[in-house]
Amino acid sequence: MLLSAVLHTYSLRYMLPAALMLGTAPTYLLAWGCWRALSTVLPERLYRRGDDRLYTIYQSMVLFFFQHYTGVQIVLYGDLPEKENVLYLSNHQCTVDWIIADMMAVQQNALGHVRYVLKDGLKFLPLYGWYFSQHGGIYVKRSAKFNEKNMSNKLQSQMKAETRMYLVIFPEGTRYNPDIPQVIADSQNFAMKEGLPVLKHVLTPRVKATHLAIDTMQDYLDAVYDVTVAYEATTTKSGQRKEAPSMAEFLCKECPRIHIAVERISVKDIPKEQRFMRRWLHERFEIKDRLLTEFYEATDPEKRNKFPGEGQIAKLGLRKTVPSLLLLTGITAGMLCTETGRKVYVNTWIYGTLIGCLWVSVKA
Repeated sequence: MLLSAVLHTYSLRYMLPAALMLGTAPTYLLAWGCWRALSTVLPERLYRRGDDRLYTIYQSMVLFFFQHYTGVQIVLYGDLPEKENVLYLSNHQCTVDWIIADMMAVQQNALGHVRYVLKDGLKFLPLYGWYFSQHGGIYVKRSAKFNEKNMSNKLQSQMKAETRMYLVIFPEGTRYNPDIPQVIADSQNFAMKEGLPVLKHVLTPRVKATHLAIDTMQDYLDAVYDVTVAYEATTTKSGQRKEAPSMAEFLCKECPRIHIAVERISVKDIPKEQRFMRRWLHERFEIKDRLLTEFYEATDPEKRNKFPGEGQIAKLGLRKTVPSLLLLTGITAGMLCTETGRKVYVNTWIYGTLIGCLWVSVKA
C-alpha cells in the first residue's frame, strides 16, 4: 500500500505539468485561429509577428515547467549575442532537446522565432503537428525521400515575409541512445564506409537539411550556432552512458543540470558546396564528440561533468514565465466552467486534430 502511494505520488510529478501543457493546447489553437482570421487582410509579415508573439506566450508556459518546476540548472558555455537570424545545429539525445532550443532562445528574447526541422512522422501529433507547420516548421523524410523543393519553398516564404529565424536542426536524424546499440553501430559503420572518423558519443551527421538551409538562407542568416548538450546524471557508476531523460523523467526532476556549449560561426566561414559542407559538418561533430568524451569519461574529477571554459548559470526570471502560465490556464479554466465553453474545447480537440492531420498530409 505504501509503495503504491509512493509510486502514485511520483507519477503526479509529471502528470500535473503534462496535463496543463496539453490541456491548454486547444485554448492556444483557438487564440491563434482568431489571429489568423483577423490578419488575413494584413501583410504576411504582420501576421508572422503576431504568431511569434503568441508562440512566445505558449512556450514561456512550457519553460515554467521545464525550468522553474523542475529546478534544473542551465550551465551555458559561450557568449550569446543579441537577437539575430540563426541556424541552430545540435546533437540529439532525447525529446527534451526540443526544449533546450527554447532555453537558449529565451536568453536572447527570441523565443517566438524558434522553428524546427522535424521528422515527417511528427506531423500527425494532435493539434501540435499542424500548428508547428503553420508556425514555420518543416517536416522532412530521410535519405532519398527528402523533399528538397518543399523545404526550400517554405524557407523562401519565411524570408519573403521577413520572418525572424531561429531554425533548429538535429543533423544526426535520430536520437543517440546507448540502449539501442544497433543504431550507433550502423552510424559508425556508415562513417567507416565513407572514410570518415568514427564518432563515439554522437551519431554521424546527415548534411542534406543543413546544406539546403544554409544554401537557401545564406544572405538571410547572421550565424550558425553549433550547440553541444550534455545531461548530468546520465552515466552509470562504472562511467557508461545511459539514455538521456525523457520528458516525463525530466519533469520528475531527474536531471539536476544541463550543460550547453555554444559556438557562434559566421555563415561566410562555412563551405557552400555540399561535399565540402559535409566534411565541415562532420568535423563539427568530431568536436562535439571530444567535448562529450571529456564530459563523461574524464579521469580527473575536476573535468568530469563540465565542458572546458567558464560556465555561466543561465537565469530565467519568473516574470518571463508565470504570466503566460496564469493567462493560458485561466482562459482554459474559464472555458471549462461553461457548457458552451466545454463544447468548443472538445470540438477543438476533435476537429482540430482531424483537420490538422488532413492538412499536413496534403501540404506539409
